[in-house]
Amino acid sequence: MKSYRFWIAAALLTIAFPVDAGESITIAVSPRQSIGPTNLTVRLRVEPNADNRVLEVAADSGDFYRSSMIQLDGEHAARTVFVEFRGVPSGEYQVSGVVFDSVGHRTGLARQSAYVLSRGGER
Repeated sequence: MKSYRFWIAAALLTIAFPVDAGESITIAVSPRQSIGPTNLTVRLRVEPNADNRVLEVAADSGDFYRSSMIQLDGEHAARTVFVEFRGVPSGEYQVSGVVFDSVGHRTGLARQSAYVLSRGGER
């Protein structure tokens, strides 16, 4: 019975729940907890806006940092953007998506945590 509860709890922890830091952008990271090195998939939903020009997506643990910059075509940009960070080592990550306008002002921000465990089960 304990094994069953463990697997249920583990499954619930790995479900990606979107976090909305405002109405303009949401983020969902999958998996939320895994054993490293792993691939993190980031799904961002960006509300179309004529001012949207750049989307920056980053995964940062303090010891490891990876980011990607994506050009947006304002109100004609895709609503959903997927980014995959491959080979992410163990650590506690803050994964963020930031939308910038044409003059570099931040217009939207969303964050979510992800935990990549080492083979020994430690972060």
